[in-house]
Amino acid sequence: MDVSIDGSTGEVQVRSTENGKDKVQTKRLDLPPDLANGLILTILKNIRPETPETKLSYLVAAPKPRLVKLTITPHGEDTLTTAGSPHRATHYVVKVELGGVAGVVAPLIGKQPQDTHVWILGGKAPAFVKMEGPLYQGAPIWRIELTSPVWQQSQHSGNLSLPHAAPGLMSGAEVLRP
Repeated sequence: MDVSIDGSTGEVQVRSTENGKDKVQTKRLDLPPDLANGLILTILKNIRPETPETKLSYLVAAPKPRLVKLTITPHGEDTLTTAGSPHRATHYVVKVELGGVAGVVAPLIGKQPQDTHVWILGGKAPAFVKMEGPLYQGAPIWRIELTSPVWQQSQHSGNLSLPHAAPGLMSGAEVLRP
């Protein structure tokens, strides 16, 4: 699936393949000014850790695209080391809020999107360090991280929030399966 968004006109084009046939669907949406598609990591690197909550709009890539809200909250800090030097990374939780009737029904029928956990190294030049979460609806949990940090187990660790995960190494990323 390929989704393109024209922010100035609100035109959203979805290219997908269904039963071996290419399908193109174009829809005009009233896009909000806080649309965050393609900017999530940049935004996370610019959120102050003491900010209690950040809400953003996000266009879900689907055959019928829809707008949802992302709620980003800090979830403490975790310690990691690189080249023997300790560092503190802020752990953020990114939650998808579907809204409307779908937001009420989705958790009841097991369709509520899973939270995504992202760790950002603070300082003058904030940097992405690790992400754990699905890359699309219904996907397995992926762990994507830099190869050099060594993490200490803590109460905020994503490993603790994924109790039945068994890692499978895949060139710098892991798929965590229940």
